[in-house]
Amino acid sequence: MLFHSSIRRELARSFGATLVVLFTIVLTMLLIRTLGLASRGSVNPEEIMLVLGYTVLGRMPTILTLALFIAIVFTLARMYRDSEMIIWLASGRSLGGFLGPVLRFAWPILLVITLMTLFVWPWANQQTDELRGRFERRGDLERVAPGQFQESSSGRRVFFIDKDTADGTEGRNIFISSQESDGRETITSARSGRIEWKGDQQMLMLNNGQRLETAADGHSLKVSEFEAYATQVGSTALVTGVRPGLKSKSSWELVQQPTNANLSELGWRIGMALTAINFVLIALATTTGNPRAGRGGNLFFTLFAFVFYYNLLNLGQSWVASGLVGLLPFMLMLHGSVFVLSLLWLAKRHHNLSLRGWWAARRHRSHSLQASAT
Repeated sequence: MLFHSSIRRELARSFGATLVVLFTIVLTMLLIRTLGLASRGSVNPEEIMLVLGYTVLGRMPTILTLALFIAIVFTLARMYRDSEMIIWLASGRSLGGFLGPVLRFAWPILLVITLMTLFVWPWANQQTDELRGRFERRGDLERVAPGQFQESSSGRRVFFIDKDTADGTEGRNIFISSQESDGRETITSARSGRIEWKGDQQMLMLNNGQRLETAADGHSLKVSEFEAYATQVGSTALVTGVRPGLKSKSSWELVQQPTNANLSELGWRIGMALTAINFVLIALATTTGNPRAGRGGNLFFTLFAFVFYYNLLNLGQSWVASGLVGLLPFMLMLHGSVFVLSLLWLAKRHHNLSLRGWWAARRHRSHSLQASAT
């Protein structure tokens, strides 16, 4: 049918262009953020692309929701601006008749948003946490970059290596400052060193160096020189798997453990899918053609509505987590009210109802009754 096919074709073009623009913007922002995490030592620089990929994958439901909302608003605004909407309305189509082709175009996207929010979002967060956790649990010498002072995982040692070999097992001009558990402080320096494994322990073998040991009371200093000295710097086994955070838990696990925190995360995931559905109705009910406002007016409204609704969703998540409101009352209060108001607004515009018109019709009816009575 020409009516349905033309609308879906234009929606597809607008959605594709909007998705590319939003994806590029979000990808750039997340890349800058990931590089910042790598520079602070939170993620492995060699795994930046993996972390970036998982992060972007987790943000895709939000990107798809906003792209769908903007596509519908811009398509309808263009039809109003070019008087195409007037032609369709004059040919017998109503505003409610646009709901069918819009939903036929949007339902696959809404399904993808729902599946990604419930399943892909926690999986991507879990993968990111595992990458960051594995990097945090790496050995002390693996943290060291040549020419930089680096703190150990326990925070009791500071390492410095001037130069190392390509495989990272040997280095020159080594400096180690350590704080012992009994309060002693030691400073060790050596011309060279290498990594050796003894059983399940990672040992640093130092050659031709000096060791200064300060007593806990700070009143005595012990200086010793050595040709060979061994110190433990790590173990071979890294703990596999990390304890999943709230965002990394599967949706089924959240259902099985209905604590306030888990219910708040579950409500946020379900709310993202309901938000996408409501945005389709909001776009259809509120978009109008205003030549004075131009395209900027519709874009401003779209971004404002999205930010406002999204912030309410996040605010409700914190309320559910703190126990101020239950999950079901919050879902009905936020998403249910928006759904009903959007349908009422759409029905108002569909039947061309207005308070001024209702008041004028009532006055006309009263005047008619008075005239017939006289």
